[in-house]
Amino acid sequence: MADEKPGRDGGVQSLRRAFELLEHLADTGGEASLSELAATSGLPMPTIHRLIRTLVSLGYVRQNTNRRYALGARLIRLGENASMQFGTWARPLLAELVDEVGETANLAVLERDEVVYVAQVPSKHSMRLFTEVGRRVLPHGTGVGKAILSRLPPDEVRALLDRTGMPSYTEHTVTSPDVMLRHLATIAAQGYAVDESEQELGVRCVAAPLIGTPAPAAVSVSGPEGRLTKEAVSRIAPAVQRVAATLSAHLASEDLSA
Repeated sequence: MADEKPGRDGGVQSLRRAFELLEHLADTGGEASLSELAATSGLPMPTIHRLIRTLVSLGYVRQNTNRRYALGARLIRLGENASMQFGTWARPLLAELVDEVGETANLAVLERDEVVYVAQVPSKHSMRLFTEVGRRVLPHGTGVGKAILSRLPPDEVRALLDRTGMPSYTEHTVTSPDVMLRHLATIAAQGYAVDESEQELGVRCVAAPLIGTPAPAAVSVSGPEGRLTKEAVSRIAPAVQRVAATLSAHLASEDLSA
């Protein structure tokens, strides 16, 4: 079949196209019609129909009752395992960050509309923070979430905030999309975000986004305001940015197997 011919990089063209369709589905919020997929992918309708039929049979895509197609449940296991392996691979760098700054370091990724913590190295201080591996939170009230959102186009951010709402976790949580978008512009300019007791009272967090990675992600350092003071932020932020840049560079060069 024509779809089985090698691509320019020696890969199988039909396989590449199938994954591109999955990514197009993700970009549309997880659901689209065949005609919408044809418009976004530029592929012929017969090719899309054949690929989608195969993906449905494998469970990676499902057809809803409205005849639109959505990401299938079988992708959940793949995504969760990939996230956790990413976290395991990143732990040594997080441990170095903890040794340098003395506070808990975290790695989180954006999955659909939620931030998921995939790795954490705790500090030696005895204080339980709200973050833990596997926890899912909305991005607007966390340092990692705001760092991730600062790298997305404003229209995508607004659409995400419309879908999730902006519930208030503390009196400091930003609950206005317009205020958040202005805040994100500042974060993008300075290269890091600060959570000022917006998720949990008394806790401050400094986070930096990973850049150029397949999935939106961010690294953070969190701790009590008494130790992680505003003055300490100026010292800690460059270290967090450096680790985020290192992780970004490794992922961009496909160095995960090194």
